[in-house]
Amino acid sequence: MKKWQIGAIGAALMTSIAGTAYAHHSFAAEFDTNQPIKLTGTVVKFEWVNPHSWIHIMAPDPKTGKTAEWRVEGGAPSALLRRGWNRNSLPEGTKIIVQAFRSRDGDTRASAAEISFPDGRELSLGNPTTEAAIAAAKRAGAN
Repeated sequence: MKKWQIGAIGAALMTSIAGTAYAHHSFAAEFDTNQPIKLTGTVVKFEWVNPHSWIHIMAPDPKTGKTAEWRVEGGAPSALLRRGWNRNSLPEGTKIIVQAFRSRDGDTRASAAEISFPDGRELSLGNPTTEAAIAAAKRAGAN
């Protein structure tokens, strides 16, 4: 194989890898730890996708009272599997309570570390960045 062909293949591979890395975002760039939010609503859809799972719920905005579809970011499917989840863990119509952080842009998006159910059960969403942010917020509140 000629050197220019090897170089072209290498450049194509690097471009595809760079695109994947660019698509993954920083928690702090999208979500605000100074804007915690509690959403109580009903699951509309559960997306089992990489790099983050997404739970779509119908819930009222605590600030406005208007009901909207919220998209709640969770961990990757691999992290959820380690915590006992599967793609059918949150069927449509399931009532949940989400403690999360709002998106910086004011959209109906949030990032959560765990969800709970009306009966008190809790499930980790396998989102380590949000788990760390919640732990830091709890420590700050304890001081």
